[in-house]
Amino acid sequence: MQSNKVIELKDVSLYVGDAHRVSNDENDLILLGVNLTVGEGEFVYLIGRVGTGKSTLLKALYAEVDIAAGEASVVGFDLRGIKRRTIPYLRRSLGIVFQDFKLLTDRNVFLNLYDVMRATGWKSEEDIRCRIDEVLNLVGLEHKSYKMPFELSGGEQQRLAIARALVNRPRLILADEPTGNLDPRTAEGIMEVFHRIARTGCAVVMSTHNISLIEQFPSRTILFAHGKISEVDIDAVI
Repeated sequence: MQSNKVIELKDVSLYVGDAHRVSNDENDLILLGVNLTVGEGEFVYLIGRVGTGKSTLLKALYAEVDIAAGEASVVGFDLRGIKRRTIPYLRRSLGIVFQDFKLLTDRNVFLNLYDVMRATGWKSEEDIRCRIDEVLNLVGLEHKSYKMPFELSGGEQQRLAIARALVNRPRLILADEPTGNLDPRTAEGIMEVFHRIARTGCAVVMSTHNISLIEQFPSRTILFAHGKISEVDIDAVI
């Protein structure tokens, strides 16, 4: 894989079912012959109806779902040959953002980041605190480090989830419907954060059903339909 490519998929097929089971049943096939390349700093939307494979593909990119066929490389890791013991290192090279935040509710903003960084190998207190300051500034939570998650709005909780995804300086962020539970104005703020991140050189791949957000923040868009993916002009979809 070229050094500036964070995702490179060639003729990839994916099946539904158990996360780490490769099915031979054609009825379980959800995506066939997927080809996709994403470069550093790119922002890519994944759109399509429920059940067309968007979340399954995102899970495959962080090795939660096995790839049944084809070639797949993500941030330098070969997903077809990856060992279970190597998966944590892959995930430390990625940032993953979910719709439901998945925060540590018994710890404040600072500790939500601090504990993750300690668990992923950061040693220096000075480096940890410096990086926490950097990511909180990037997502607009620089004055909220002492707050508990329940004291934050939904948008602020999602900003914290994004900050957590950023702490290990990933080359790629995968976001699965990150604005799905947010009101339109708050969702716009989250989109501004994601696009700011992409401008730093970190690629962002985001699934969404919110076409109006894509119209407001246009970028490369991939449509999932009938077991295939294709790059589309959003004006042709609406």
